[in-house]
Amino acid sequence: MNCAKRRIAIKALAGALLAGSFGVAWAAQVAGTIVNLSGPLMVKKADGSVKVLGLKSEVEQGDTLVSEKNTYARIRFIDNSEITLRPGTTFKIEAFAYETGKPEADSASFSLLQGGLRSLTGLLGKRNKEKFELKTPTATIGIRGTTFVAQYVSPLTMVSPQAPAGALAPGLHVFVVDGAIMLKNSGGSTNFTAGQFGFTPNVQTPAQIVPNNPGLKFTPPPVFSLPPVSTTATGAIKPQAVDCEVR
Repeated sequence: MNCAKRRIAIKALAGALLAGSFGVAWAAQVAGTIVNLSGPLMVKKADGSVKVLGLKSEVEQGDTLVSEKNTYARIRFIDNSEITLRPGTTFKIEAFAYETGKPEADSASFSLLQGGLRSLTGLLGKRNKEKFELKTPTATIGIRGTTFVAQYVSPLTMVSPQAPAGALAPGLHVFVVDGAIMLKNSGGSTNFTAGQFGFTPNVQTPAQIVPNNPGLKFTPPPVFSLPPVSTTATGAIKPQAVDCEVR
C-alpha cells in the first residue's frame, strides 16, 4: 500500500472510530421516552434543530419540549419516573443521569418555562431526592418522594387578549398529590404535603399555602392511565372533562 492510500485508510478508520465514539456519547444522553401523546409535540435540540416527536420518541438532556394547544405528553424516564406535560407547556431537560449501580452520579434537573406538568417520582428520586430539582421563573421545586402538579403562569398571559376569564393568577401554582415538596426562592423555603395547594407570584415572595384549589386543572385523556387524584378536605383536583382523546 503506497503512502497516499495508507493516509486515506487511516483517515477513514479514524473517522469511523470518531463517529462510533459520538454514537456512544449520544446514546448515553438519552433520558426517557414518550409513552403517551394526544397531539403535536415539538422538541428543540441542544444544537438548535427543531423536530416533531411521536410515540416512542426518545428525549435527551438539553432538549426543550413544547406541547401544542391540545397536547398532553407523558414522558417515562430511564429511572421509571414520569412527567406529563399539559397543553401549552415549554419544558427543558437540563440534565438527567441515572445508573443502577452509580447513585453518586444521579442528576435530575428540569426547567418549567411555561405551562404545567404532573411529576411522579421514580427510582432516582427515591434514593437521591436531593438530586431532583424543577426550576421555574419564580421558585425551584424539590421533592421528598412524591407526586405533584405544577403550573407556571407568565405575567404576560394576563395582558394577552386570549387570556380566559377566571384564569390562574400569574406565578407558580402547585398541588401535592402524594408525599411532600419544597418551594425555594429568594424569599425563603416552604414545605407542602399531600393535599395542599401552594402559590408564589414572584421570585422575591415566599410560597404560601392556599386553602382551596384556585382553579388548577390537570385532565389528561383516560388512555394515559395516570393514577386518579383523590378528593381531600383541602379541595383536591377532581376529575374534569377530557380535553382530547387519542383515536
